[in-house]
Amino acid sequence: MYLKRILLTVVLLGLLIGGLFSAMVYRTLFISNTVFSNDEAYVFISSDADFDEVKEQLQPLLKDLSTFETAARRKRYSENVKGGKYAITKGMNNNDIVNALRSGNIPVRVSFNNQETPALLAGRISSQVEADSLTLFQAFSDKDFLKAQGWTPDQALLPYIPNSYEFYWNTSATTFRDRMLAEYTKFWTDARLNKARSLGLSPEQVIALASVVHKETAKADERPRVAGVYLNRLEKGMFLQADPTVIYAIKKETGNYDTIIKRVLYRDLEIDSPYNTYKYPGIPPGPIAMPDISAIEAVLNPEKHGYLYFVADTENFGYHKFAETLGQHNRNKEQYVRWLNAQKIRR
Repeated sequence: MYLKRILLTVVLLGLLIGGLFSAMVYRTLFISNTVFSNDEAYVFISSDADFDEVKEQLQPLLKDLSTFETAARRKRYSENVKGGKYAITKGMNNNDIVNALRSGNIPVRVSFNNQETPALLAGRISSQVEADSLTLFQAFSDKDFLKAQGWTPDQALLPYIPNSYEFYWNTSATTFRDRMLAEYTKFWTDARLNKARSLGLSPEQVIALASVVHKETAKADERPRVAGVYLNRLEKGMFLQADPTVIYAIKKETGNYDTIIKRVLYRDLEIDSPYNTYKYPGIPPGPIAMPDISAIEAVLNPEKHGYLYFVADTENFGYHKFAETLGQHNRNKEQYVRWLNAQKIRR
C-alpha cells in the first residue's frame, strides 16, 4: 500500500510538472505578445544583423521580450536571422512572430523620377532600401558595368526608367542596378526599337532627346509636339538650341544641381560644354535628367508638323507657342520677354 502511494505521488507529480511545462510552452509560443495599438508594425532587419539587433527592434513592440527570445531559440531562429522588412500583426504570438521573421520578407515599392545625376538618384533610392547612397552611387557609376553596356559615364542614367518597382528592402546596390538594366532591356521592345531606327536614332539618343523634351514641358499632351520640333531641327541640320541643355551645362560645370535658373541669358549660351546645344550640334552626349515614359514615347511617336521654333505661352501657362518661321518665332519671343521683364525675372 505504501509503495502504491509513492507511485501515485510520483505519477501525480509527473502530471503536474508536465502540465506546468505544457502551460509554459503554450504561454511561450501561443499567447499574444504584442503591445502596440496599430493593426501592424514593421521592423527592418539589416542584412548583417544578429539576434541582438532583432531583439532591440522588437523590444518596443512586445509585452515580454524574454518569452520571444525563448521561442526564437527553441525554433532556432536566433541562429538564422535574415535581413528584410517584416510585418508584425497586432495580437501575434511568439510562434507567429518567429515564423513571420523567418519567411515573411515583404517587398517595398521603390519609385523615382527626374533625377539629374547618378548621385541624386542614389540619394533617392537609399531612402527606400537598405543600401546607402555611396554604395548605390558606386554601382551606378561603375566603369566596368558601363563599358559592358557600351555606355560612357555621361550615359550612366540610361537604364533607370522612372516608374514604381517592387524590391525587397534588403536588396543590394548591384542587385538594384542589374534589375534596372533588365527593366531597361525589357522596355526596349522590338516595336520601340523599330520606331527609333525609323527616326535614325539609337535607344541612347532617344532617351537623351526625351530628357530635353521632358525638361521643356511638364505637359504630357504637348510633348509629342515639342519632340516634333527637335526632330525637325535635326533633320534640317539645325542646332537644337534647347535652353534646358544650357541650364544643365551650368549645373554640371558648377557642380550645384540645386541651382534654379528661370531665365537663360545670352552670356549663358557661350558656355563651352557638349551639353550646350547652342554651341554643339546634335543630341547631347547623355540625358540631362531621367525622362518620364511619356517623354520617351513622345520622341518615338512625335507629332508631324512643320514647326521649328517654340517659346513659352504667357497666356496659357505651362504650354508653348509654336512657329514655322523665325519671324513668327521672334514675335512670340518678344511677348515672352516683355512678360519676363514685367515679372522682374532676371535669372
